[in-house]
Amino acid sequence: MDFFSWSDASYFLPEVIVLLTAFGAISVDLALKGRANHGFVVAKVIAGLLIAGALAVFRPPVGEHLIFGQMIVVDSFSHFFRLLFIGITLIAVLFSYSSREIMGRDRENKGEYYVLLMFLCFGMMAMASSVSLIMLAMSIELVSITSYILAGYARYSLRSSEAAMKYVLWGAVSSGVMLFGMSILFGLTGEIGYGEIGAALASSPGNELAVLVAVLFIMAGIGYKISAVPFHFWTPDVYEGSPTPVTAIFAAGPKAAGFALMIRFFYTAFVGDADGGFVSLEQVQWPWVLAILSAVTMTWGNLAAMKQENVKRLLAYSSIAHVGYLLMGFVLLTLSGLQAVLFYLLVYAIMTLGSFLVVIALNNRLPSEDLDGYRGLGFREPLVGVAMFIFLISLVGLPPTAGFIAKLYLFKAVIDAGMWWLVLIAVVNSVVSLYYYMRITRAMYFEKPEGSGTLGLAPMHVVLIVLLAVPTIVFGLAWGPLKEMADRGMGMFLG
Repeated sequence: MDFFSWSDASYFLPEVIVLLTAFGAISVDLALKGRANHGFVVAKVIAGLLIAGALAVFRPPVGEHLIFGQMIVVDSFSHFFRLLFIGITLIAVLFSYSSREIMGRDRENKGEYYVLLMFLCFGMMAMASSVSLIMLAMSIELVSITSYILAGYARYSLRSSEAAMKYVLWGAVSSGVMLFGMSILFGLTGEIGYGEIGAALASSPGNELAVLVAVLFIMAGIGYKISAVPFHFWTPDVYEGSPTPVTAIFAAGPKAAGFALMIRFFYTAFVGDADGGFVSLEQVQWPWVLAILSAVTMTWGNLAAMKQENVKRLLAYSSIAHVGYLLMGFVLLTLSGLQAVLFYLLVYAIMTLGSFLVVIALNNRLPSEDLDGYRGLGFREPLVGVAMFIFLISLVGLPPTAGFIAKLYLFKAVIDAGMWWLVLIAVVNSVVSLYYYMRITRAMYFEKPEGSGTLGLAPMHVVLIVLLAVPTIVFGLAWGPLKEMADRGMGMFLG
């Protein structure tokens, strides 16, 4: 079997363009010096992302195509996530260019930052397309190593260096555990492809305890990537210490990539039909294990967020809680549950990027990231204050926002699966989250500002904040196109 053919590359064009753009940006960064250098690099990166996005939109895959030695698949599922990752990266590039933490005068090697974003985007796209243990490991390591560097990008900041070090240590442990689980699975089946592993386990499960240990180790590695409890300890410190634009990317991109990888791996290897259920792991009540993991994750994230004074740290614990909500749809691996997960990931990316973008805009003007700095923001910057309020109520899951619709579909899928108790826990957690999100709202509108006049926020930031706030409301009232996009991605993958 040929590993590469030009026909394979034609199905992988958006990813190829992202990769070539990264190498081209490196060349521009090395060839040119000074401020103009950074402008050329950013322009090249934006152009590459727009071209890749246009190709993905106008040339969607028809059917399923296994390429590069059957290690990568291009289908509607990978297509859904390639669009999501291109969009997240494009927004990240735009708000980073106006960020003092990234483009400040004391920053070196600014062009390399955007190159790293492109490699991160390519790695996330590869994670969603992987159907082989080898490609799974390679794509995860590409995303991980790039993330470590981005976390420590502000190398003269002790917080950033500490964040990078903690990320590296926890990442190395999780990668080692996951690789050990993959090696056990390969030893049991003699296969590296997800489908082949599933077929081998279905025909001859072998040592059930060994299968269980392998799955637990792999789940532990993926759990670290998505910040599920008890693999979440790195998240608050890394989110707080990393430059805020990097934190925003971590909260939206790699989490979505982790869920994409988890859905494809577990569904292909362990599910027998579209009705869901872990066919190859029937000896363990796996849905109950995941349900408890979901409940503990959302509860821990919300309770820990209640006492936070640093807004970045508060949003970090909030992101852990949302992982718990997302895991609800993954419990039984049913079609409706996974479609709800994809829809929630789309909405979550919009409202999370929006909320972090407000933090980025304020970081350029405020000396602190604490709640005290948000006093009177609603009156000093009315447009940004209203947008932040929209993002916060969407994160809670209140109407008429897209967050409400996303949670509604998740809760319905879990109720259909018969797990009422899990929905009840999620509703209680949503009420708890209302408290700490409204702490930010109280500071913005009910506390006296420390200064007067506008803050003079970067116009690019204000425009992007509004552009993200509008769909947060619009998709809460007319969510059909967004939900159809998620259903089509998941439905064709299962079909």
